[in-house]
Amino acid sequence: MTSQNGFGISAYGIDNHGISGAAEVRWNWSTEKLFEVALSNGAHLSKGGALCVMTGKHTGRAAKDKKIVRDATTADLVDWGNVNVPMEPAHYEALRVDVLAATAGKTLYVMDVFAGWDDRYQMPVRVITESATHAHFVRTMFIEPSEEQLRSFKPEFTIIHQPSLLAEPNKHGTRDKTFIAVNFTSNETLIGGTWYHGEVKKSVFSALNFYLPQKGIMMMHASANVGRDGDAAGKSAVFFGLSGTGKTTLSADASRNLIGDDEHGWADNGVFNIEGGCYAKVINLSKEAEPEIWDTTQRYGTLLENVVMDKETRVLDLFDNTHADNTRAAYPIEFIPNFQPDGKGPHPSDVVMLTADAFGVLPPIARLTPEQAMYWFLLGYTAKVAGTEIGVTEPEATFSPCFGAPFMPLNPTVYAKLLGEKIEQHGVRTWLINTGWTGGPYGEGSRMKIKYTRAMLNAALDGRLDSVETKADSIFGLHIPVSCPDVPDDVLNPKSTWTDGERYDDVAKNLARRFVETFKTFEPLVEQKVVDANPTL
Repeated sequence: MTSQNGFGISAYGIDNHGISGAAEVRWNWSTEKLFEVALSNGAHLSKGGALCVMTGKHTGRAAKDKKIVRDATTADLVDWGNVNVPMEPAHYEALRVDVLAATAGKTLYVMDVFAGWDDRYQMPVRVITESATHAHFVRTMFIEPSEEQLRSFKPEFTIIHQPSLLAEPNKHGTRDKTFIAVNFTSNETLIGGTWYHGEVKKSVFSALNFYLPQKGIMMMHASANVGRDGDAAGKSAVFFGLSGTGKTTLSADASRNLIGDDEHGWADNGVFNIEGGCYAKVINLSKEAEPEIWDTTQRYGTLLENVVMDKETRVLDLFDNTHADNTRAAYPIEFIPNFQPDGKGPHPSDVVMLTADAFGVLPPIARLTPEQAMYWFLLGYTAKVAGTEIGVTEPEATFSPCFGAPFMPLNPTVYAKLLGEKIEQHGVRTWLINTGWTGGPYGEGSRMKIKYTRAMLNAALDGRLDSVETKADSIFGLHIPVSCPDVPDDVLNPKSTWTDGERYDDVAKNLARRFVETFKTFEPLVEQKVVDANPTL
């Protein structure tokens, strides 16, 4: 086995991972070299220089195929259930043997990177993959070590990624041929049967979500930015929300510096980005509405997943969902002109919880009490957006505790308790913003105009809503501003956007009943004042 980076195999201890049968190991290769390999393997370069790849049948996360080894380390800590599904140690070991055997004779790409911009909590991660595009994805999405750091690099978590390998359910204890198998005792994840790049990214996030809360760090599936001008200067904001709710779009605001678009920690000195890049959904992306993100799709170094490109002109069509609804762009965060270079920000002045309400009954913005903030965080109501997960072909109502249940190994109340403590300690304003439907449910109403959402968000972060009168919604108890600069007053009241007020009440009450029923799981675990944030029926 040979190594192509000048440092040699022994410097990295690669044989400790059992892949000594590989034909060649290519460590921390440059973008140029990785692109060259990818193009020789069938990828295409767009007119602007972005690398276009297809991910096959998996165009989203295979959430049902993730399992966690249940052993002495995890038995009493992991929140076992439909999301965190247990795997027998023997099945994991059998799978690992076959994963390692599958590396024999192959060219492997090894990327040593850091996750987390706070040096105190930064996790060294090693990703071993057979795919050049995934190696580039890792280079893009995480923090590159210096040459000196590479020489002494010691991974604390390893991902062995063999997308061409299919599992045998009877032998390996998997649900199907696709697998994401996590072992928190050996600090390792095995991935196979899927070429969707996001599985690697979320595996790192899931690991941090297991380890860091045990050290008192609040882990957040959230974007974050910090103000540059006026009253918001030097004040950071955190945006919770699942894919498709506007997390990336709203945080990439030209008037604020982007800390990160998806995954953050909140420590005793402020917030810090986990990643070194962004992974944005780009279906229907327009230059007019989202210029900063659109520009990244036209640049060399960006990786585009399942985006349609004319092979003759090499021009992209971001509105074509032929290959997938969940088209993605992975790009270095510095491609956003107003990024925060150190990946960190002060304690947030505002926390925003985003939802895409498929029923069209929630207000576009509402001020939350601390108790309501905890309620909505645990409830995690939104709509799954088409293509984000396999089998989802249109938006549907869902509840994802902490706005990221698939990535949270611990009980949701662990994260909620940390969030509540930090909101109280730092006097944080909290908001609910609905980027979903207005004037009726999905299929009848229309999606909230992004220009209105931006106007409401900017007014909230600038403090211009602090003195505005609010009216409590009679069902959900949300405190809705009666006015907002640059937004028509009738847009703020969801009922006024419906032509049939009685039907609105019926739909809203039906959704409220689902809220109450869903929250029963948490009632024994939280204070009564949080339970009292339930809707009134």
